[in-house]
Amino acid sequence: MTEPLFRDDAYLTECDATVVAVNDRGGIILDRSIFYPTGGGQPGDIGSLRFDGSEIGIVTAVKGEGDEIVLLAAEGAITPPVGATVTQILDWPQRFRHMKIHSALHLLSVVLPFPVTGGQISADKGRLDFDMPEAPEDKEAIAEALNALITRDLEITQSWITDAELEANPGLVKTMAVKPPMGSGHVRLVRIGTEKEQVDLQPCGGTHVRRTSEIGPMRIGKIEKKSRLNRRVNIHFLDE
Repeated sequence: MTEPLFRDDAYLTECDATVVAVNDRGGIILDRSIFYPTGGGQPGDIGSLRFDGSEIGIVTAVKGEGDEIVLLAAEGAITPPVGATVTQILDWPQRFRHMKIHSALHLLSVVLPFPVTGGQISADKGRLDFDMPEAPEDKEAIAEALNALITRDLEITQSWITDAELEANPGLVKTMAVKPPMGSGHVRLVRIGTEKEQVDLQPCGGTHVRRTSEIGPMRIGKIEKKSRLNRRVNIHFLDE
């Protein structure tokens, strides 16, 4: 397995690791990774690996077999051999934007308390699809409520519960189409606010900022009708 260092420290931008395998497609598997693999609507991280005086680009990270995280190198790059020690270097500006968008989407699901049917994160914007028969009439009111939560400087933390505890509390799951990964015996929860003054709590494997104030002001983009009951709400950084 690959130890997912990003899970406990999403702010780690550089770290040494050992190459444990290179698959038949040239994917590099390390014993531990600061690169988040594509999943849950969040793109895989990009960056580079440094070894033996050389540096190669990493164009994305994906999930492999079991708990493996596979790093895909730029085309034509010479991959490090099994057993080599490498230094992982994360493209921090892009990752941080993913973190801010992801945390903002959790807050959007608080402002719009409807079942979530899908979502997507990028470095430029994010979106959630809601099971919402009628589109909201006032985008500015949504933006105002979202930014009010952001400026409260709420703490964002994680905790863990068992599969059985999640099954006993189905209301924790906001997504209709995508269920949180189960089977390993435990599920990660992301909490916004304190346990006593909780704003949001839901299963999530992605990366988030430590406090909502790091997100910065957001604006609401297009609200699109995707089907009879489905509405897509897009969010963007205010200054872009």
